[in-house]
Amino acid sequence: MSRASEWFVGHLRRGGSFLVVGGIGFVVDAVVYNVLVFWGGHGPLFALPLLGKVIAIAVASVATYFGSRLWTYRDRSGEQTLKSFGVFALLNVIAILLQLGCLGFSRYVLHLDSPLADNVSGTLVGQAVATVFRYFAYGKWVFPDREDGAEEAVRQAV
Repeated sequence: MSRASEWFVGHLRRGGSFLVVGGIGFVVDAVVYNVLVFWGGHGPLFALPLLGKVIAIAVASVATYFGSRLWTYRDRSGEQTLKSFGVFALLNVIAILLQLGCLGFSRYVLHLDSPLADNVSGTLVGQAVATVFRYFAYGKWVFPDREDGAEEAVRQAV
């Protein structure tokens, strides 16, 4: 297999597991947000949708950290320390801001406040932007590659 093929297969495999973990995070995010903001028509945080989104993302982030650590980046060396979790948290704050920007634009610029509008802007669009950011940021700063990590990922995929 050529070097380019190995790189592609490695990213395809890792990207697939990242998307599965992200899909679980997506479901957790959507369920928690909708319960907080729309449960029974007007949930406890209906008037504070951005706070509801922050809470939902925080809960989903815990799930995705463990999924990423135990599955997506399991071949990466390094003991997970408080520092690496701190970097993970910082990158998630940036990702949260990306999602909140999408939700805030929909709510406060376009004046759309229906469950459909919130879920399209904050969950679908915001999550897509944040997922691309997270994939590259986690791989570079939270779960850095060791020298033999790419070859091991390719061996597992083939």
